[in-house]
Amino acid sequence: MPERHPDHDLIQGEWTERSLVEKLLEPVEKPPPRPWKVVAAVGFVLTLAWLYAIFVTFTKGLGTWGINQPVVWGFDIVHFVWWIGIGHAGTLISAILVLMRQNWRDSLNRITEAMTLFAVLCAGTYPLIHMGRAQHFYWILPYPTHMALWPQYKSPLSWDVLAIFTYLTISTLFLYLGLIPDLALLRERSQGWRKKLYGWLSLGWTGSALHWRRYRAAYVLLAGLATPVVISVHSVVSMDFAYGVVPGWRVTLFPPFFAAGAIYSGFAMALTLLIPLRKWYRLEGVITERHLDWMGKVTLASGLGVAYTYLLEIFIAWYSAEPAEWAQQLWRMTGPYAPYYWAMMLINVVLLQTLWFPRFRRNVAWLFVFSILANVGMWLERFVIVVISLSHDFLPGNFHLYSPTWVDWTLFLGTLGFFLFGLAVLIRLFPPIAVAEMLHLYHKLRKH
Repeated sequence: MPERHPDHDLIQGEWTERSLVEKLLEPVEKPPPRPWKVVAAVGFVLTLAWLYAIFVTFTKGLGTWGINQPVVWGFDIVHFVWWIGIGHAGTLISAILVLMRQNWRDSLNRITEAMTLFAVLCAGTYPLIHMGRAQHFYWILPYPTHMALWPQYKSPLSWDVLAIFTYLTISTLFLYLGLIPDLALLRERSQGWRKKLYGWLSLGWTGSALHWRRYRAAYVLLAGLATPVVISVHSVVSMDFAYGVVPGWRVTLFPPFFAAGAIYSGFAMALTLLIPLRKWYRLEGVITERHLDWMGKVTLASGLGVAYTYLLEIFIAWYSAEPAEWAQQLWRMTGPYAPYYWAMMLINVVLLQTLWFPRFRRNVAWLFVFSILANVGMWLERFVIVVISLSHDFLPGNFHLYSPTWVDWTLFLGTLGFFLFGLAVLIRLFPPIAVAEMLHLYHKLRKH
């Protein structure tokens, strides 16, 4: 009797090769379900509102935002850091799990890579808008000019530009490279403009042994290059704060703290997207409870790193005997923004502990609810770090509360709309689950 493969439950149900391919291509080849239409419509409307808010910002200036002195970073940097963090799950699944040869990534990598791409695009818009003169963004790029002006390489803001462009490039290459075999499959099954589009994008893929060998080599090479990028990008973003002298930012643990928070929020957003997708397209046989369980475990592990840093931050502020640092912590706990702080602690410290228990971790409804709460909790964390710290610095005469305007809120909701609309369109054009990878796993499991 053949030995049972340890990954036997990654594909559940009675499948043939043909039926598996038909199921995975349903989102592209069959009419979309009603929830998809609702998400696409809402996302499109919010995207239009986002473009209008950008237009208002450019024509009337940054005075339309709620930023003030000393809160010169408001919702724009809060959401920049939040979106960058969300984008980490896709590259983590694509890169690190490929190198670790974890087969449970095969059902998840496509949608999370797409999530990464749109999250980074959303994040990148905020610094451009915050510059005030976005048409001159190229001034911060490292290129020689006739005036011999160069960016200030000692500034973490310059590092952000290099890190984000590198991250966007790696993420796009990962998504496109993984799509090539599926594009060739769709090329053979499509007609009209779709056939031309998939034929052009598939780069002449024939599925020969040579093509597969080069594909695997390129994929592993990209994984090796992307793995340090996953950790470095959010570590670089954390330096924007750690290099400052604002109370509440002077924590040497910021780089690993931000990296853990990015993985935590990224996997939470991945669960928020995958669970409805699994339900709407009836993909329970290929996105199984084991997949969700593993994602819950990674969310728990990274969330514990975040929770540990919260508690360590309080201890360091007390132990350092630095009056401004301790005053900052008391301001967070008891000041006018205290509800935001305690809501963050409730979600990211208390409710997180439910994921220790398989009963909760394998409960799809609770996992979906918690994933949304975790996204809210990480938004609150960014708000605490950026807004609350800036509003309460060294001088009492300089304290100033922050109140976002309708433009701030519209810019945020607009990026959410663009994110959802982009994913909805991508699901209609390209399979949300990697067909070639799943067929490879299917044949591997059949041998056992």
